[in-house]
Amino acid sequence: MKTIAVIGAGTMGNGIAHTFAQSGFIVKLIDVSEKSLDKGMATIAANLDRMLAKGTITQEDVAKTITNIITYTDIKDGVVGADLVVEAATENVELKLNIFKQLNEACSHNTILATNTSSISITQIGSVVAHPERVIGMHFMNPVPIMKLVEIIRGYNTSDEVTKIIMDLSEKLGKVPVEVNDYPGFVANRILMPMLNEAIETLYNKVAGVYEIDTVMKLGMGHPMGPLQLADFIGLDVCLAILNVMYEGFKNPKYAPCPLLVNMVRAGKLGVKSGEGFYDYSENKKAEKISKQFI
Repeated sequence: MKTIAVIGAGTMGNGIAHTFAQSGFIVKLIDVSEKSLDKGMATIAANLDRMLAKGTITQEDVAKTITNIITYTDIKDGVVGADLVVEAATENVELKLNIFKQLNEACSHNTILATNTSSISITQIGSVVAHPERVIGMHFMNPVPIMKLVEIIRGYNTSDEVTKIIMDLSEKLGKVPVEVNDYPGFVANRILMPMLNEAIETLYNKVAGVYEIDTVMKLGMGHPMGPLQLADFIGLDVCLAILNVMYEGFKNPKYAPCPLLVNMVRAGKLGVKSGEGFYDYSENKKAEKISKQFI
């Protein structure tokens, strides 16, 4: 593989593009918004500068990585000649199905089609594509350039050959790929999201405050980040979307989102991305507990 197309220039998309480009691949970064592409490229440049300052890469590495990325606002133009397409759009099933329908028309039948979805069925996504054996999940972790894990999800029709290609490719990126099967939440979020939801329930039931809950999990359980802070960094809207997918998929009340989470998302308190969540991130203020107003 030489050329990779990445759809979506947001947090995950620009991180995936950065990682492939730094590993020497030609990357076609696609987004319908020129503004999003500019922001994504600015993020990549800033992240490369931080790595340069730490001495983990050279100025030549920075220049080559940026040169390896070409931006597009049209999917049909962007996927021409791509050996692999990685979709990293918003976690919305209808949006993803629409993108894969477009990819089915625009790409060669030999092109491997991957999705960075964190919860949506690979089998369902593959159902709108001719030759669904080439559809696979590549669930990168955030921040992509730093985190080693890639969850490789096999759909019902995903072939052994495609799985091996993507496992090997992930290793070439310096990642550690783990193969899992296609069930709601896969492994990472099937375990993580109920824990985050339970932390929110604990706050909702006034067992303890935000700082106290996160401190218990950091100091008592050895977590590098408390569950409420982690939810803020993931995005509370993303957490809610994943829990809804799992709840619908399993029909099990243990996956039902906490009412506090639902209300915070409705109120636009999405975490870091909106400036407020369980903590206040606005104007570089020190993190503050703000959730009690939503209880």
